[in-house]
Amino acid sequence: MAAPVMEPNNHNSNDLSHLKRTDSVKSPSGDGNFTDNVVELVQQEIGSDLKSLKNVAGLLEKLTLENKQLEEQVQTVSSSVPLRVSAALSAAEESRVKLDSLLQKERLLSNTLQQHLQGSQLWTDNIGQVLGQLDTLERHMKYLQCLARIEELSDSIQQHLMTNSVWEAVGAIDSMASLDMGLRESGCTHLQSFLRETLRFWHKILKDKLTSDFEEVLTQFHWPFISSPTQSLSPPANAQELNSQLELLVSQLLSLQTSDDLISEKDAPSRPGLSQNPPLSLPIQIMLLPLSKRFRYHFTGNRQTNNLCKPEWYLTQVLMWIGNSSNFMEEKIQPILDRAGGKVNASVELCRGLLTLVHEKLAHDAPRLLYDDAMFCHLVDEVLQFEKELRTTHSYPHSYPGVLQILLEESVFQKWLSVERKMALEKVDAMLSAEGAWSSQYKDITDMDELKAPDCAETFMTLLLVITERYRSLPCPRAQLSFLALQKELVDDFRIRLTQVMKEESRQPLSPRYCAILNATNYISTVLSDWGDNVFFLQLQHAAVSVGEEILGPLGATETGRLASLEGSLFEALLALLERLRGDMQGRLRDAVMRDVKEKAQPYCKDRWISLPSQCDQATMSLSSSACPMMLCLRDHLLQLQQLLCLPLFQMLWQGLAERLDHFIYENLILYNHFNEGGATQLQFDMNRNLFPLFGHYCKRPENFFKHIKEACNILTLKVGPALLLLEVLKQAEDEDGALNPVQPSPESALNEMGIYKLAPSDVQILLKLRSNLLHQ
Repeated sequence: MAAPVMEPNNHNSNDLSHLKRTDSVKSPSGDGNFTDNVVELVQQEIGSDLKSLKNVAGLLEKLTLENKQLEEQVQTVSSSVPLRVSAALSAAEESRVKLDSLLQKERLLSNTLQQHLQGSQLWTDNIGQVLGQLDTLERHMKYLQCLARIEELSDSIQQHLMTNSVWEAVGAIDSMASLDMGLRESGCTHLQSFLRETLRFWHKILKDKLTSDFEEVLTQFHWPFISSPTQSLSPPANAQELNSQLELLVSQLLSLQTSDDLISEKDAPSRPGLSQNPPLSLPIQIMLLPLSKRFRYHFTGNRQTNNLCKPEWYLTQVLMWIGNSSNFMEEKIQPILDRAGGKVNASVELCRGLLTLVHEKLAHDAPRLLYDDAMFCHLVDEVLQFEKELRTTHSYPHSYPGVLQILLEESVFQKWLSVERKMALEKVDAMLSAEGAWSSQYKDITDMDELKAPDCAETFMTLLLVITERYRSLPCPRAQLSFLALQKELVDDFRIRLTQVMKEESRQPLSPRYCAILNATNYISTVLSDWGDNVFFLQLQHAAVSVGEEILGPLGATETGRLASLEGSLFEALLALLERLRGDMQGRLRDAVMRDVKEKAQPYCKDRWISLPSQCDQATMSLSSSACPMMLCLRDHLLQLQQLLCLPLFQMLWQGLAERLDHFIYENLILYNHFNEGGATQLQFDMNRNLFPLFGHYCKRPENFFKHIKEACNILTLKVGPALLLLEVLKQAEDEDGALNPVQPSPESALNEMGIYKLAPSDVQILLKLRSNLLHQ
């Protein structure tokens, strides 16, 4: 009976195990997780112990209870949701009812308010009319108050003038001027006109009175000073009283400055170039009256002194007046201005007033001279000289405009540019056709003839420098850049002329004229390079970045960036063209010298170097006879070019000749021949004792410029033993074809130990095979 009981239990256990495996294999992911949880729960509660099956009933009851609790919770939640929704709907309905009630109240209030506004519109219109009438009355009251104030001030001024109370009258006029400024924004044009006319009336009366007294005092001080300051005048007897009167009158006139400025606003004529400055001080205006009368008397109308050909007459006269009056202005007027609180300089104010006269005269005369080049040029020269003396001798501040503004007017400025171009080209034609155009005026003075510039080049650069000095003081960067463009145009024109003359002389590049052209090119290039570092041209370079394209043409992003960073210069393009011309001429010069040298060197290159006697068979070593023509030709050319060329050009020339001569002798003599011991020794002697010393006058170690010849001679004169060893090393290195041998030194290191740095191992091997004692190696 025991066996049948055990069988079902084992079967159940196997079924659970089988259920676990099957579920884990076949169930999907969600069901699989649930099954796994069930299996895990069964395994946890029952396990593999068969005795634990009695707990199945308890487990079932427990799970049934939990399931029931969950169902009750779900039912509770399901029943509570409709209650909450119902409550929300009830609240919404209640809110809607309240909103309808509020909207109804709002409509009632709106209708009531509209009715009230309609009823009060009549009252509003009536009140608006009353307020408008009140506003009109108020404006009329203020208008009448202004009129009363004007009348009051007018009566006050009249009373003060009758009692000779000048200061009180000045104060009343100042109050009237303040009232005038207060009415500037007003629309009462008639009131403004009445006030301005009243102010003008009383201001003129008081100003005329003070002017009369002031002129009388100035007359006793001998103003204006027409005579030279060297003519001393005895001081008046009542000097102290005059000084007091002068100070009183100047102070009173300064107090009238505000009203005078107001009146002068509409009366003052427009003066281009001077309108941006504040008006002149009233005392200075009065002091200028006699000078202005004299100026207009002499330099306007049909007077002989009013001569278009003689602008220096009135310009010099103005400078004399400034110089004659400077002491009086500094010693008498300036202290009074300082004590009165006037922040002006008396001498500068006088200059400003006189410059107004000059500016008016120039503006009248300049357009009449546009069709006469000679007279126009004379006018420009005199104006520039006047401006220079005004700024330097009389210390006129640069913050105030001078008389150069008249030269910047479009028609006058364009005429100035065209005349400068025309006269510059005429001078270039004259200087190039002059008899001594291609000779240096300092040729006999060694210290002053370093660049050996011909007279035409030096005169041309002086011409450019004069043009620079003429436009340097112009206050407008655009005008300065226009002149810079003209200078660049002239330099390019002169370069083209040099090129044309050079081509005419290119058949004889060793002639003095050809060398003079080369010196001229180098001189112009050197001067332009120095100008590129000049402060004035650096300032122009900065201006060219912002406004230069309008005048100098499109610059391009690269060139603009170089100019802005000061890496380039304004003359960079011209310098490149001049450098190209200089390089071309130097190349032609070297070619001409090398042609002569090569022609003289042909017998020397074809000498029997393999059959020359050894050094032991000769008493003394001497230069090869076949080398004498070549050496003499080279020496003569070097001496000639040293005399004709400036030092920088000659240095570049002889260094270039040395390099080409080094290649020529190496390729056409050394590599072309075979050498015995005597031939190699003779060649080394000719080079070391004759060729190299020719260049020793110009450097300390000339052999450094003939490295091919020097190293080739060392190889050819090497002892037989070291030569064989070196040849063996080179052959082994060639046979190994680049394979590294740590024991065997590299061919380059072996050559370096022997002082061979320029020649390659293959070249050395060729040279060794040119030796007669190594021909069969």
